[in-house]
Amino acid sequence: MGRDVDFDAAYDSHHPALFRYVHRLVGDPDLAADVVQESFVRLLDHPLPDDEVRRWLFTVATNLVRDDARMRSRRQRLLAERYERSDLSPDPSEEPDRAAVRSERIAAARAALDALSDRDRHMLLMREEGFRYSEIARAIDVAPGSVGTLLARALRRFAGALDPVFRNDEAEPASDDDGNPVDSGATAESS
Repeated sequence: MGRDVDFDAAYDSHHPALFRYVHRLVGDPDLAADVVQESFVRLLDHPLPDDEVRRWLFTVATNLVRDDARMRSRRQRLLAERYERSDLSPDPSEEPDRAAVRSERIAAARAALDALSDRDRHMLLMREEGFRYSEIARAIDVAPGSVGTLLARALRRFAGALDPVFRNDEAEPASDDDGNPVDSGATAESS
């Protein structure tokens, strides 16, 4: 049995990464905050060695997300239906082009993550948070030697889902500094 965890130190050390992981996993900052809070509350009742706290917190958070999947799915469906019924649209004067492109890319990345299997999504997000292969293997219950191959395959699937989005970005027409279209076939007449 482990000793009592220094809760304040564990919170300071692991909260930011755990929140980022859960937020990327669920796409909802409020739900992510609730899951992270519940994970730390559960930590209070579990004496663990310091080197196990990080993995334990991420495993508990992942399990809480899985347990909450039905409610999350229902919430997202209701929000989507509400948005579709509304006549709200973004004001172009408030949304600069770069923010729009960034927003589209984030949505595309979110959609690509959502298209992955749970295991692939969890592995990629855990890798992004700096987990070692051995930690990822324990969290998703696979052999440590297979993590590199599984990550490479997951990354290929993720990149494949994003490829059409970025290919379309490259096909945008050329424009001058003021945003006016430039006719690349026209030649300037000399006076």
